[in-house]
Amino acid sequence: ISILMLLPFFIGINQPTKIEALKLGTKAPMSNHKLKDVNGKELSLNTLNKENGLLVIFSCNTCPFVIGNDNMDGWENRYNETYELCKQNNIGMVLVNSNEAKRDRGDSFKDMQQHSKNNSYKSSYVIDKNHLLADAFGASTTPHIYLFNNELELVYKGAIDDNVKSKKEVKETWLKDAINSLAKGNKIIKPETRNSGCSIKRL
Repeated sequence: ISILMLLPFFIGINQPTKIEALKLGTKAPMSNHKLKDVNGKELSLNTLNKENGLLVIFSCNTCPFVIGNDNMDGWENRYNETYELCKQNNIGMVLVNSNEAKRDRGDSFKDMQQHSKNNSYKSSYVIDKNHLLADAFGASTTPHIYLFNNELELVYKGAIDDNVKSKKEVKETWLKDAINSLAKGNKIIKPETRNSGCSIKRL
């Protein structure tokens, strides 16, 4: 058998599996899957879910869109105030680190513990080993936002707001608006926005 005849076979088996994006109205997948928090607790989406729902943010320790740099604030500085808003509205919140390919370059569990401490995270911060949850969600960036109602049905996905460069210059508070609407039982005016950030570092 010639190499040329075998080439399509090798190309086929080496192509990454296509990851389907979670659609609005869809139930959260892997809701009983155990995830280890930086404090050592075993959590799941079901245990994190509260009276009015659950906010899941795929995040990390290393992406400038999260932590910022000289040219932009990054979205991490919205995390604690988002947690407080969720708490006020009986909505759970969790940060998920799925960067499996960077566990030895800033996104290890130990790094996560230190990062959480350094930034005084109020939210749970869990490790997604082998990016299983990210794959099930179709999450593609850090950050990537998923807001669910109390039945764990997806009601908003996308970005936190419209300005990663400057918190002071935010004009569209998409996530905040969605959280307030969800808690009041109102229709979410803009249930989907474009997520942007660094790609989740998969193996």
